[in-house]
Amino acid sequence: MTKVVLSGSQAVAEAVKLCRPHVVPIYPITPQTPMGERLCEMVFDGELDAELIHVESEHSAMSACIGASATGARTYTATSSQGLALMHEMLFVASGLRLPVVMGVANRSLSAPLNIWNDQQDSMAERDAGWIQLYVESAQEAFDAHIQAFRIAEQLGVPVMVCLDGFLISHTYETLELLDAAKVRQFLPDYKPKVTLDPRKPVTMGSVGAPDTFMEFRKQQDDALAAAPAVIRKANADYAKLSGRSYGDGMVEAVNMKGKRHALLTMGSVTGTARELLKHEDIGIIKVRSFRPFPAGEIAKLCGRLDSVGVLEKDISVGGNGGALFLEVKAALHGTDCKARLSNFIAGLGGRDITLPQMRAILKKIESGFEGIEWVGLK
Repeated sequence: MTKVVLSGSQAVAEAVKLCRPHVVPIYPITPQTPMGERLCEMVFDGELDAELIHVESEHSAMSACIGASATGARTYTATSSQGLALMHEMLFVASGLRLPVVMGVANRSLSAPLNIWNDQQDSMAERDAGWIQLYVESAQEAFDAHIQAFRIAEQLGVPVMVCLDGFLISHTYETLELLDAAKVRQFLPDYKPKVTLDPRKPVTMGSVGAPDTFMEFRKQQDDALAAAPAVIRKANADYAKLSGRSYGDGMVEAVNMKGKRHALLTMGSVTGTARELLKHEDIGIIKVRSFRPFPAGEIAKLCGRLDSVGVLEKDISVGGNGGALFLEVKAALHGTDCKARLSNFIAGLGGRDITLPQMRAILKKIESGFEGIEWVGLK
């Protein structure tokens, strides 16, 4: 292993290079741009043997990924915010065709009003697109999760997006460990698809799904996502043997939960702030790593004996009575024996700072048994 100081964007590029993609369609958008820039440098400098495609939009980037992946090429792209929204149509095509595209998403708020700073509204808006969604806490985890993502995608035939908080992770430098290329190749062998577009052996992909077949296609997609937790856990466990780094069970990470009566449930970079504050408190952390598929069973088990759970998130399901993560947790606990009081804290939208005093106030409210929804830091 090699210790280096890199930004989150550079860490992602290093991981992608080690995964040996054949095709990288790319279109710039803040704060994803440094990820694409570094991959371009690698191709031009001969570090990465890949077909780099400069497309005219994010919609075209995903379209190019679909075409390349359908021919059997290992494919990667990255985007953010409005770019991800512009891909919306093609995200469903990629998942519907069961193509193992991997995409990095540098999370950023959606317009309007125009905002280039971090929250998680962009990827949350695509939660029903049929993609696996992994959320990371640090540049190190962004590096590790990208390598795992290629294996998960290719084993399941399901596209994967790795979501990292824009600027807070993508532009922040930290010390991290890179894996040797030989170890990555051991973990991620060459991609050998079962079915490809090949004129020597013609097949049809993306044909019309009439009412007598369409539901069956959707059911197969849902079955693939239902099978994903076992694959995600195995990838996490096998990767830990190579790297020494494990992220809970790959789906959820319980931090300092032993004997605790209260928990803060969250995902992304804010987990790191919570770790520092909760070292000596009677409250633990439940870090959600996989939002799709959602780890409902694990959440219910971890919350089963708690007195209270507070969900802190950087998105809002407008008109839905809470954030998307909160609504998922609420559904996971419904009908179980869990008696924990549940609260939801909406914070950090549009890049607004979540300050230490605010975090301490949130923790006190959770411990007090507060129930309901609170917007943190409103003026």
